Amino acid sequence: MAVTKEAFGTTKCGKNITKYYISNSKGMKAGVINYGAILVNLFVPDKNGNMADVVLGYDTLEPYFENGSFFGATVGPNANRIGGAAFELDGQRYQLAVNDGVNNLHSDAQLGYHKRVWDVEERTDSVTFSLTDEDGSMGFPGNKKVKVTYTVTEENELKIHYEADSDKNTIINMTNHSYFNLAGHDAGKIYDHKLQLLASCYTPVVAGAIPTGEIASVKGTPFDFLKETRVGDRIEDDNEQLKLVKGYDHNWVIDGADGSLREFATVSDDKSGRVMKCYTDLPGVQFYAGNCIGETVGKGGTVYGPRCGLCLETQYYPDTANKPQFPSAVFGPDRKYVTATVYKFL
Repeated sequence: MAVTKEAFGTTKCGKNITKYYISNSKGMKAGVINYGAILVNLFVPDKNGNMADVVLGYDTLEPYFENGSFFGATVGPNANRIGGAAFELDGQRYQLAVNDGVNNLHSDAQLGYHKRVWDVEERTDSVTFSLTDEDGSMGFPGNKKVKVTYTVTEENELKIHYEADSDKNTIINMTNHSYFNLAGHDAGKIYDHKLQLLASCYTPVVAGAIPTGEIASVKGTPFDFLKETRVGDRIEDDNEQLKLVKGYDHNWVIDGADGSLREFATVSDDKSGRVMKCYTDLPGVQFYAGNCIGETVGKGGTVYGPRCGLCLETQYYPDTANKPQFPSAVFGPDRKYVTATVYKFL
């Protein structure tokens, strides 16, 4: 196990950014930066032992200043959407940035945690990023202290552990927004990836991708991934839910979620032989098939576009701030935010 580092550029404000490589003895290696606590690289072996980088991203810092698709980003304090870009908590209304139609998406495109410079603590097998976020920042209440730790294990796991304390009740619902392509970040469309989601239900949406509040069965719909299914098989089906968001971009309700770490998904790519098993202690996961990735030049000069990577963003359900029937993402003095997600490569 080892952590090494290299310079990764300078922010517009003149702050130096560093890339930290966390590696194990088997060659698996994650590259993370203290700008946005972003996962830039993830090298894992294929069935023949050949290494490839399996997450989309950029070779230099500057494109991350925009990063409209949130490649590799730590999203916070709230990932996904809040309807009407506002919520009420403890009798007070909080207004957020209106940045996705009439709604709020990923807190704030410019002020969110994916655009912050984080403090760093290195260990032999992990890197911890931390920041403080003031009361009222981006419209959210509470002075917050936030930590995100990336760990690479000898079992070829990438572990992401989150902690946050707030001195007021607030909404905290963070995620990692990495786009995976198990054939390699430069391999093109992910239609041939096979996906199993251990989720019997999902949360249907209205226009704007805000959940209706219903928890619906996946049975008989294109959202049934209980058995391993090729991602491209039904993504173009004549289905109103798919049409609303141009493909898969919905929250699945993880079966049996009880706050303990449990397996919720398996992704496989037959050509490379890579298999990724996914675990979380959270109640939901946003499976996003990269439908709206804007054409952009990524690592190694690769041109990325729609559906070149898929996201499995663990989370509390979207718009839970306005849906009391959904699991609560309210955290504060009496409830610390602590959660973990693991991506394990076989």
